[in-house]
Amino acid sequence: MRFTTRFVLSSFMLTALCSSGCSDENPKVEPSPEELIFGQFYGECSGERCIEIYKLDAQKQELSEDVKDIYPTVNTPYVGEYVALSTSFYRHAEDLGQSVPAQLLREPNGAIGQPDAGDWGGYYLEVNKNGKRGFWLIDTQKRNLPAYLHPLVDTLRSRIDKLP
Repeated sequence: MRFTTRFVLSSFMLTALCSSGCSDENPKVEPSPEELIFGQFYGECSGERCIEIYKLDAQKQELSEDVKDIYPTVNTPYVGEYVALSTSFYRHAEDLGQSVPAQLLREPNGAIGQPDAGDWGGYYLEVNKNGKRGFWLIDTQKRNLPAYLHPLVDTLRSRIDKLP
């Protein structure tokens, strides 16, 4: 009887562990988007670095910078006028699409957090993949963001800092 009880208990614990621990903790990484538009913006700011928007085209292996520098809105995707940068800048951003979490692609278009609410700026991110387009204005303050976006905003900050 004692053996049977241990066996049943062990089987139960193994099943419980596998149902929680054997699950896919890291969701599948989706293929990178064909085009990624990203950047940063500040409303109460002066100078060239107040609005920096870039377009990363994976098919052309090209990074371009927007020259219009228009403050993005939550209602419509950003419409820029892009000029290609040197290949060395593409290398700084080429893997940025791999940093976009799959969960973000399920979020509705618009603001996440309170971008630029306290003059702390925001990030603009647009993903064009398989004919679908999603865009978000993302807070720079992690305290206003879901935890799944923290690595993305860290990556955006570091990559944008390396670009002209």
